[in-house]
Amino acid sequence: MTKFINIVRCKVKTSNRKEYLEKVDNRPKFDGMISAKYVETKPNEFFMIGEWNSEEDVVRARPQMIEFLDSLRNTLEELSPELGVTDPHSGSIVIEK
Repeated sequence: MTKFINIVRCKVKTSNRKEYLEKVDNRPKFDGMISAKYVETKPNEFFMIGEWNSEEDVVRARPQMIEFLDSLRNTLEELSPELGVTDPHSGSIVIEK
């Protein structure tokens, strides 16, 4: 089975930074998730990198991930009218060292 990664970019409202970080820190891993890392690349801009056992695990967890995102929406800035508040990407790991 090929491991799978999902990456989601978001920008947090300055006034909601603490709330956002507390919510993501307190959220347990989703079923099938190996790890979740949150990286701040610019002030209040975060990338969540999730490592999964398989693409099927991501698909199964998607409803819970959307529910969790809904609980965070008030803390996030719109990235663009096309994207909304997140810029998600995902794919299979092709090289791991």
